[in-house]
Amino acid sequence: MSSSIHLRHARQEDEKAIRAIIHDARINPFALHWQHFLLVVDENDQILGTGQIKTHYDGTRELASIAVRPAFKGQGIARMIIERLLEENPPPIYLTCRSPLAPLYQKFGFQPLERNSLNGYFKRLVKLVSLIEWLGPSKDKMLVMGLISDQMN
Repeated sequence: MSSSIHLRHARQEDEKAIRAIIHDARINPFALHWQHFLLVVDENDQILGTGQIKTHYDGTRELASIAVRPAFKGQGIARMIIERLLEENPPPIYLTCRSPLAPLYQKFGFQPLERNSLNGYFKRLVKLVSLIEWLGPSKDKMLVMGLISDQMN
Protein backbone atom coordinates (compact mmCIF):
# COMPACT_ATOMS: atom_id res chain seq x y z
CA MET A 1 0.00 0.00 0.00
CA SER A 2 1.22 3.49 -0.81
CA SER A 3 2.76 5.47 2.04
CA SER A 4 0.67 8.43 0.86
CA ILE A 5 -2.48 6.69 2.12
CA HIS A 6 -3.33 7.57 5.71
CA LEU A 7 -6.07 7.63 8.34
CA ARG A 8 -7.77 10.76 9.57
CA HIS A 9 -10.94 11.70 11.39
CA ALA A 10 -13.73 13.09 9.24
CA ARG A 11 -14.42 16.78 8.85
CA GLN A 12 -17.73 18.45 8.10
CA GLU A 13 -16.81 18.94 4.45
CA ASP A 14 -16.50 15.12 4.14
CA GLU A 15 -20.18 14.51 4.93
CA LYS A 16 -21.43 14.38 1.33
CA ALA A 17 -18.63 12.02 0.21
CA ILE A 18 -19.22 9.73 3.23
CA ARG A 19 -22.91 9.47 2.38
CA ALA A 20 -22.09 8.70 -1.27
CA ILE A 21 -19.65 5.91 -0.33
CA ILE A 22 -22.17 4.35 2.08
CA HIS A 23 -24.92 4.60 -0.55
CA ASP A 24 -22.71 2.99 -3.21
CA ALA A 25 -21.80 0.17 -0.80
CA ARG A 26 -25.52 -0.45 -0.17
CA ILE A 27 -25.13 -0.58 3.60
CA ASN A 28 -27.18 0.96 6.41
CA PRO A 29 -27.61 4.65 5.52
CA PHE A 30 -28.84 5.71 8.97
CA ALA A 31 -26.92 7.51 11.73
CA LEU A 32 -24.20 8.76 9.40
CA HIS A 33 -22.89 11.54 11.62
CA TRP A 34 -19.62 12.70 10.10
CA GLN A 35 -18.22 13.42 13.57
CA HIS A 36 -18.00 9.67 14.28
CA PHE A 37 -16.19 8.67 11.09
CA LEU A 38 -12.64 7.58 10.54
CA LEU A 39 -11.43 7.79 6.95
CA VAL A 40 -8.60 6.48 4.82
CA VAL A 41 -7.56 9.15 2.33
CA ASP A 42 -4.95 9.40 -0.40
CA GLU A 43 -2.34 12.12 -1.04
CA ASN A 44 -5.06 14.27 -2.65
CA ASP A 45 -7.33 13.84 0.39
CA GLN A 46 -9.73 11.66 -1.67
CA ILE A 47 -11.68 9.36 0.63
CA LEU A 48 -10.92 5.72 -0.14
CA GLY A 49 -12.71 4.09 2.81
CA THR A 50 -14.89 4.85 5.82
CA GLY A 51 -15.86 3.45 9.19
CA GLN A 52 -17.41 4.57 12.44
CA ILE A 53 -18.47 3.55 15.92
CA LYS A 54 -22.19 4.20 16.45
CA THR A 55 -23.51 4.55 19.97
CA HIS A 56 -27.13 3.39 20.27
CA TYR A 57 -29.83 4.64 22.65
CA ASP A 58 -29.15 1.76 25.06
CA GLY A 59 -25.42 2.57 25.26
CA THR A 60 -24.22 -0.30 23.06
CA ARG A 61 -21.55 0.60 20.55
CA GLU A 62 -21.43 -0.74 17.02
CA LEU A 63 -18.61 -1.00 14.51
CA ALA A 64 -20.42 0.25 11.41
CA SER A 65 -20.25 1.86 7.99
CA ILE A 66 -17.13 -0.02 6.93
CA ALA A 67 -16.98 0.75 3.22
CA VAL A 68 -14.18 0.95 0.67
CA ARG A 69 -14.45 2.42 -2.82
CA PRO A 70 -14.48 -0.49 -5.28
CA ALA A 71 -11.22 0.51 -7.02
CA PHE A 72 -9.36 0.29 -3.69
CA LYS A 73 -10.70 -2.98 -2.29
CA GLY A 74 -8.16 -5.65 -1.37
CA GLN A 75 -5.51 -3.12 -0.32
CA GLY A 76 -5.97 -3.35 3.46
CA ILE A 77 -8.02 -0.18 3.77
CA ALA A 78 -10.88 -1.77 5.73
CA ARG A 79 -8.31 -3.43 8.02
CA MET A 80 -6.67 -0.06 8.72
CA ILE A 81 -10.00 1.47 9.67
CA ILE A 82 -11.18 -1.45 11.80
CA GLU A 83 -7.87 -1.74 13.69
CA ARG A 84 -7.79 1.97 14.53
CA LEU A 85 -11.45 2.10 15.57
CA LEU A 86 -10.91 -0.89 17.86
CA GLU A 87 -7.75 0.72 19.31
CA GLU A 88 -9.73 3.87 20.10
CA ASN A 89 -12.84 2.06 21.41
CA PRO A 90 -12.42 -0.72 23.97
CA PRO A 91 -14.83 -3.67 24.13
CA PRO A 92 -17.62 -4.43 24.23
CA ILE A 93 -18.22 -3.55 20.57
CA TYR A 94 -20.87 -5.14 18.38
CA LEU A 95 -21.51 -5.24 14.65
CA THR A 96 -24.05 -6.52 12.18
CA CYS A 97 -23.05 -8.13 8.91
CA ARG A 98 -24.16 -10.57 6.26
CA SER A 99 -23.18 -14.14 7.12
CA PRO A 100 -20.46 -14.44 4.42
CA LEU A 101 -18.54 -11.60 6.12
CA ALA A 102 -18.25 -13.39 9.48
CA PRO A 103 -14.73 -14.76 8.77
CA LEU A 104 -13.45 -11.24 8.08
CA TYR A 105 -14.64 -9.96 11.44
CA GLN A 106 -13.53 -13.09 13.30
CA LYS A 107 -9.95 -12.10 12.38
CA PHE A 108 -10.45 -9.12 14.70
CA GLY A 109 -11.86 -11.24 17.55
CA PHE A 110 -15.58 -10.80 16.86
CA GLN A 111 -17.76 -13.84 17.45
CA PRO A 112 -21.35 -14.49 16.33
CA LEU A 113 -23.82 -13.96 19.17
CA GLU A 114 -26.88 -16.05 19.88
CA ARG A 115 -30.19 -14.28 19.50
CA ASN A 116 -31.15 -15.00 23.13
CA SER A 117 -28.01 -13.23 24.40
CA LEU A 118 -28.89 -9.92 22.74
CA ASN A 119 -30.59 -7.00 24.40
CA GLY A 120 -31.81 -3.53 23.56
CA TYR A 121 -31.08 -2.22 20.09
CA PHE A 122 -29.77 -5.47 18.61
CA LYS A 123 -32.66 -7.58 19.91
CA ARG A 124 -35.15 -5.28 18.18
CA LEU A 125 -33.05 -5.16 15.02
CA VAL A 126 -32.88 -8.96 14.80
CA LYS A 127 -36.68 -9.20 15.14
CA LEU A 128 -37.18 -6.70 12.32
CA VAL A 129 -34.60 -8.35 10.04
CA SER A 130 -36.06 -11.81 10.75
CA LEU A 131 -39.43 -10.59 9.49
CA ILE A 132 -37.84 -9.13 6.36
CA GLU A 133 -35.86 -12.34 5.76
CA TRP A 134 -39.06 -14.36 6.20
CA LEU A 135 -40.82 -12.24 3.57
CA GLY A 136 -37.95 -12.47 1.09
CA PRO A 137 -35.69 -15.43 1.89
CA SER A 138 -32.02 -15.02 1.07
CA LYS A 139 -29.04 -17.35 1.37
CA ASP A 140 -27.25 -14.64 3.37
CA LYS A 141 -28.46 -14.08 6.89
CA MET A 142 -27.78 -11.09 9.10
CA LEU A 143 -25.46 -11.82 12.00
CA VAL A 144 -24.85 -9.87 15.17
CA MET A 145 -21.27 -10.31 16.29
CA GLY A 146 -19.53 -9.10 19.41
CA LEU A 147 -16.04 -8.29 20.59
CA ILE A 148 -16.55 -8.77 24.28
CA SER A 149 -13.01 -8.96 25.66
CA ASP A 150 -9.70 -7.21 24.98
CA GLN A 151 -8.43 -10.32 23.20
CA MET A 152 -8.03 -9.53 19.50
CA ASN A 153 -6.46 -12.00 17.07
